[in-house]
Amino acid sequence: MFSSGIRNRLIASFLLLIGATLLALGSYILWFFHENNTERLAGGLLTEARVAEQFLHPYMRGPREKASLETLLRELATTVDHRITVIDKDGVVVADSWENPATMENHRQRPEVADALTAGQGSAIRHSSTVGENFLYIAIPMRDGAETTGVIRVAATMAHVEAGFNRIRTVMLFAFFVTSVLAVLLSFRLARRYTAPLEAITNVARQMGQGQLDRRVHVRTGDEIEVLGHTLNNLAASLGDKINEIVAEKRKLELILENMDNAVILLDRFGKVTDVNRQAAAMFGITPAMLGQHNIQVIGHSALEQAVRQTVTEGRSRHIDLKTNLAGVKRVFQVFLAPTFSPEDEPAGVLCVFHDITALKEVEERQAEFVANASHELGTPLTAIKGFAETLLDGALADPALSVKFVTIIQEEADRMHRLVKELMQLARLSSEEIRRQVKLEPTAVAEVAATVVSQLYPQWHAKELDVRLAAGEGRVLARANADWLTQVLVNLLDNSIKFTPPGGRITVSCSQEAGNAVITVEDTGSGIPAAELPFIFDRFYRVDRARVREGGGSGLGLSIVKFIVETLGGTIAVKSKAGEGTTFTITLPLAE
Repeated sequence: MFSSGIRNRLIASFLLLIGATLLALGSYILWFFHENNTERLAGGLLTEARVAEQFLHPYMRGPREKASLETLLRELATTVDHRITVIDKDGVVVADSWENPATMENHRQRPEVADALTAGQGSAIRHSSTVGENFLYIAIPMRDGAETTGVIRVAATMAHVEAGFNRIRTVMLFAFFVTSVLAVLLSFRLARRYTAPLEAITNVARQMGQGQLDRRVHVRTGDEIEVLGHTLNNLAASLGDKINEIVAEKRKLELILENMDNAVILLDRFGKVTDVNRQAAAMFGITPAMLGQHNIQVIGHSALEQAVRQTVTEGRSRHIDLKTNLAGVKRVFQVFLAPTFSPEDEPAGVLCVFHDITALKEVEERQAEFVANASHELGTPLTAIKGFAETLLDGALADPALSVKFVTIIQEEADRMHRLVKELMQLARLSSEEIRRQVKLEPTAVAEVAATVVSQLYPQWHAKELDVRLAAGEGRVLARANADWLTQVLVNLLDNSIKFTPPGGRITVSCSQEAGNAVITVEDTGSGIPAAELPFIFDRFYRVDRARVREGGGSGLGLSIVKFIVETLGGTIAVKSKAGEGTTFTITLPLAE
């Protein structure tokens, strides 16, 4: 449509230019022809008028002379084709070579006569109704000395001038018509020649606008249009490169956003959710239908909404800690909020990045709890030692029996502190990444390790008259483990069973192979563990019966160490217990290859 408009305008411009030029030229030629022939005719008539005036002015002196003018003019008419009229100074026609003067009206107001009397010469062109032709009239005054006696007028028909004018006009019109037809054809051809490259450029530009940036313009005109085509090609190439870079960067950002561990949510300046990454959608349960909703509806936390408003108002980033509940689980996030701006540097929205610090907070809480429990566990024996030492210093040393009793208690509390510190150091050692890398896992005979542990603890279980049995399945069970660490696990479990099994009870240590795993079971008929306490027995410093455990010398760290070692070896530990009936610990370790 655009190129057709240019073509039509070019054709119209060509036709208008050619038509105006031909019209102006033809008009000038016709005017020049008419004026030139009229002037030539007027010049001839003027000459005749002057000759006639010189010949006839004596006949205007009196009535007798004027009477002979009629005859004289009739004779002149036979030799001259022009009409000669003699008029006195009052406008009365005295004689005429073609008409009867008596029938002619007064000529005083005729323009050529009036001009001749006043200006010395007059001329006019009028249509003669009698002859039906246009005539050119030239009039000059007749003088007798210094006196004006009348006017002599010579007239000639314009028929031959007008005939030539009409012939030239016909030729000019025919030439104008032929030239116009040729101009139309030439205009179409030229317009097509000039607009065809523009049409090609327009079509390619339209395709580029639709995204086909591989299209190129191929025109060879040798002028500005070819330069325009090359410029458009360069523009498309540069634009394609820029778009490819932008798409690559966009894909890179999308890949980063979709695969990062942090949840990212983009809000507009009113706090409505506009976009989220995969982690945010999974973490907060955001569906596509929820896009466009307010963050209160999506996240459900007023602290976030307040932080968003402050970020938009102040135009600077901030951090907040956000505690929330997701699917019944308490979560803690450190949220980074950064404002986004429009091209006009106006606040357009807020970028929210959610860092899940729940585990970090749990570690901090566990560390605080650990420090508190360790301080408490160390403080109790220290208080006892300090108290009994002060009692001895206050005079109890004078009583030998009482001194021995107090010193014995001090020793027991010191031993208890020693065990606690030793277990803490062992736990710290096990938590060391470097120590765990140095430990070698190798095929370990489970039954042999269990037999060794039973033998090591023989004094304890024999003193309580317990029945300790070792049940090994058929075949040798080899677990992928570390013999020292496995020994420590079994020592802790068997020691607990010995402590909490009453005299005459039974403890069974069994080893077997099930479903590609090595299974170790420590079962006793002791006091058991209440069901409500089972989920917490592997926590550090946790004890079911603190008074009784303290009497047995326990610190609450043994089972924590057991679970840590088992999980480090790639296994699992489970417990079943019923108060008053006994407890069963089951350890599962991967078999050695």
